[in-house]
Amino acid sequence: MPTLTLTNITLTNEQVVALVEQLPRGLQASLYQTLRAKLWENWLDLAQYGEGQARRVAAERGRNWDTLTDDERMEFVDDVMAADEFGICPKE
Repeated sequence: MPTLTLTNITLTNEQVVALVEQLPRGLQASLYQTLRAKLWENWLDLAQYGEGQARRVAAERGRNWDTLTDDERMEFVDDVMAADEFGICPKE
């Protein structure tokens, strides 16, 4: 596989896309698959973190996240967000 050694360069997003578009289709597909896999891995990590936090907050309020139905979970999250104890909800 050919390699390329570069010193530090600064490219705009558009320039990066233009460079990728010059790659052979097979290499473009490989790049896309690699990026998609990394993004999916990050999404799974974030989802697992969020669910762990939901379990913790539910337990702090005397609830068991794992026994709540989907509707109960949605209501619970709505209630927590409405209380905004964490100061993270945007004000309308």
